[in-house]
Formats: sequence, C-alpha cells, structure tokens
Amino acid sequence: MRNDSLFRLADSNDAKAIFTFNRGIEREALRIQPSGLLADTAHPAQFGSKLTHPLVTTDFSESQLEMITPVYTSSEEVLAKLEEIHQHVYQALESELLWPGSMPCILPADETIPLAYYGDSNLGRLKTTYRNGLGLRYGRSMQTICAIHYNFSPSQAFWSEVKKSSPNETNQTFQSRRYFDLIRNFRRLSWLPLYLFGSSPALHKSFIQQPEHDLELLDAETLYMPYATSLRSGRFGYQSSTQADLLNTCFNSLDNYIDTLRKGITTPHQNYRELGFESNAGLNQLNRNILQSEAEFYTSVRAKGAPLPGENFLSHLKSNGVAYIEIRLLDVNPFEPSGIRLSQINFLDLLLMYCLLSDSPQHPASTCEAVTTNFMRTVYEGRKPDLKLDKDGADIKLVEWAKQTFDELREFAEVFDRVTNSHRYTQSLDVHYPLITDSQLTPSGQVLTHLQNTTESYKDFSLRQAEIHKNYFSQLPSTALETASFQKLSAQSVEAAASHVSSTPADFREYAAKFQAAYRS
Repeated sequence: MRNDSLFRLADSNDAKAIFTFNRGIEREALRIQPSGLLADTAHPAQFGSKLTHPLVTTDFSESQLEMITPVYTSSEEVLAKLEEIHQHVYQALESELLWPGSMPCILPADETIPLAYYGDSNLGRLKTTYRNGLGLRYGRSMQTICAIHYNFSPSQAFWSEVKKSSPNETNQTFQSRRYFDLIRNFRRLSWLPLYLFGSSPALHKSFIQQPEHDLELLDAETLYMPYATSLRSGRFGYQSSTQADLLNTCFNSLDNYIDTLRKGITTPHQNYRELGFESNAGLNQLNRNILQSEAEFYTSVRAKGAPLPGENFLSHLKSNGVAYIEIRLLDVNPFEPSGIRLSQINFLDLLLMYCLLSDSPQHPASTCEAVTTNFMRTVYEGRKPDLKLDKDGADIKLVEWAKQTFDELREFAEVFDRVTNSHRYTQSLDVHYPLITDSQLTPSGQVLTHLQNTTESYKDFSLRQAEIHKNYFSQLPSTALETASFQKLSAQSVEAAASHVSSTPADFREYAAKFQAAYRS
C-alpha cells in the first residue's frame, strides 16, 4: 500500500467526496427480427442522427445500437439512466428486439452485414470508411459482437488528496502515472472479472466462418466450449494476432502507450496493403497500416481523454494526460434487461479503486506474457476445476487466487461502506463470493447449464430472454417529460448533424489524409 493509504483517506475530513467515483456505461446491442435474424432496417428515425446523438448511436453496423449514459457519481443513477435509455429505444423498435448477449444472432453472409452510415460529411465518411476497413481486416461478423464498456475515474477530491504525497510532480503527470498504475494492476487481475462476469460460453453456428475450430456441437445450431467464460474475449471474438505480434505495450507509462499506438497507426502492414486502399466507390480503409486509428487497438482496458471534435486523440492525450479509463472486457449479461446489474457496477468500482491504491510495479515482459496467458486460460477454461494461473511466476489455482483477492477487497469494501454510509461494496462481495467455489453460478455457467439441461438452443434461449427484456421495459413507468426530453435530444442531434456539410469524395480524400498525417506529427 502507498503512503496515501486507504485508512488515511478514509479519515480525511473530505472522505465522502474522496470516495465518490465518476462512471458511465456504453451498451452495444444488435437489433433483430423476431425470428432471430439480424434486422435489415435503417437506424430508427426516432433516435435522430447517429452522428451526433449523445445517448443513442450505432457501433459497427447499421443494425448495432450503442446506448451511452452521461457520467454519474452514483451507481444507482447510472443504471437507472441506462434503463431509461433502453425504455425509449424499445418504444421505437416496434416488432424488433434487442439481442441480449455478446455473441451475435443469426447472421447473413458476411459481406451483406450493413455498415453504419453516418452521412456524406467528412466526419460521417470517416466513420463509415473506418468500419469498412474493419470489415476488410477482420470480417464484418466479428464486428457485430457486442459488449458493455465501463468508463471510470475517481473524484477530483481524491486526486487532490493523494497528490499531496508527490508535491514535485505536476497534477497532470501524477494523475496519468497513477492511472497507468491502476491499468497494470487491473490487467494483472483481469481474469477475475472475466470469470465472474463472462457470459458467452456458446454461440450460434452462423458466426463461425472457418471450417476448422475446436468448438463442440451442443445442438444443431449451437457451438460451445465446456469450461469457457467469454468466447467474445478470445480468438473467436475481439482479438488480433497482427496486433499481438507487432504491438507490444505493458502499460508502464503514458509515453510508451502513446508511442505504441502511434507506431501501429503509422507502420504499413503488407496484409492490409493487399486489401487495397481505394476503389471506384472511394476509400476502402483509412490507411494500410497496423491500425487505422487508436480505436482499432484491442485491449481489455484503455487510457482515455476527451479531445474536441477534430482534435487528434494521441496529441490530446500527450498534452492533457489521462482523464479516465475504459474497461472493455465485459460481456453483455443476458439475464439483465440493460446488460449489467448493480452488484457488477459496485464490484467494478471496488476492484478499480483497489487496483489504484495498491502498489503497482512496472511490468517486465514476463509479467506481460503471464497477464495474457492467464486471461486466455480464463476465456477458454475459466470454470475448469483446479484451473491454475501464473501468479508472480508460480502456479496457483484460480479459486485460491480469487479467494485471496476477495479477502483483500473486503478490507477496502468495509472502509468504503463506512465512509459512504452504505452496504453496497460488502454486498457486492457477498453476492459474488459464492461464484468462486461454484462456477455454475457464474453467468457463463448459468447459460451453459440451461442449454445442456433443456431443449433450447443458444438462439432460442436468447430470443426468450429478448422477449423478457422487452416486456420488462414496456412495463416501466414513463413520464411525458422524459419522452419530451428524449424527443428534444433527437431533434437537436439532427440539427447538429446538419452543421456537418456534405463533402465530395475528393474533399474526403484530403480530409482523411490530414487525419492520418496528424498521427505522424
């Protein structure tokens, strides 16, 4: 533990403000037909412009919604807002449903999955071209995988208090350094939320394009791995062997992180060069390099900033430091209407603050390798009895390491609960502790147990959950004020999108070239 110890912070006169956290949630979901097929309709007009709407947009596909909460200091409030957004979304979907899991619904041929279209402005073309490049590089099917992204930052009161231990550093340098301390510790323990929250042990066979794989057949439509927690996080999901081979960052510093991303965005890659840069239809991808932009970097956690529209992300991060982190390893929980439950949010807050306040030595290459190995073992075999992980160079059972971590977390939880006059953090441990010794209680275990003990396929299970979630949101009370507020946001987004004037293909080529050049400066 550092000098700015947990107990000293808790005894501060400003303790309540110090232990207030900022969080926001992004939930991705495929719009589907009642049959389970991917919806082939355009982004509903009731949501305004996907280019500028602050709460509802699309991700990769026109059929893939992304619902985004504002930032809240209360876990209850952020979940309530996420539910409210879902409620308004469902009011516009008519007969369509939201697929409740991370691994996708029944997919059409890869090349027919529709890209999200953002209009003919330079910014809109940039977004669609980037997505076209992703489809060329990894396949469009992979991009339809959905997730929960969790954005987190401590309060300014926290930073002001802990900064007292490092008076010779600037605030910006200190905060960025400590954020990377948090990131390293979180990555080292990333197997734990993967085990506790992973909920994609199975998938629909339409997702698998390659004839050779090591998935087992559960029924005529469903493929699975017996002990998997999150196939979304492994080689069937958001992984890139190219990035793994060519981009190596151990998250030891902001400069190393920026340099790694800049290298990826500016270094040509032969495989992507062969895909072609331009055709009669326009640009095929933003570049022929390892990464088209920092958004293409696949990792379980990202350091984030808040650049202005049009500002280069890496330049902003270099000049302004890290503003918050984004957790990207969370599956959509198919048992929860909004994809995440309150106990998960509280556990994440507790775990992240534990990672921030615990000692965090820099990671040598061996530790980086162990982090990746532990993560992948948990992806494919996390619920396997007596599974062993690598802890500081020695084998340890996942169950034993999880128990040790929970014991250390409990001290934090008790202090947090005392300061906040609540029981939310100890309750989050009490809810999740039984999952350690009974893997069937995990979301992935519940999904697989259900599929193995019933006649339902992965598709049938998901469709039934989708109907349950739709009924849940249809029964929530909604005020005229909330409806009017949502309609106003949609109208404002249309007005904001109109300010982005249409561009010609030639204009866009020049705009895209400047966008790429900014990474080299």
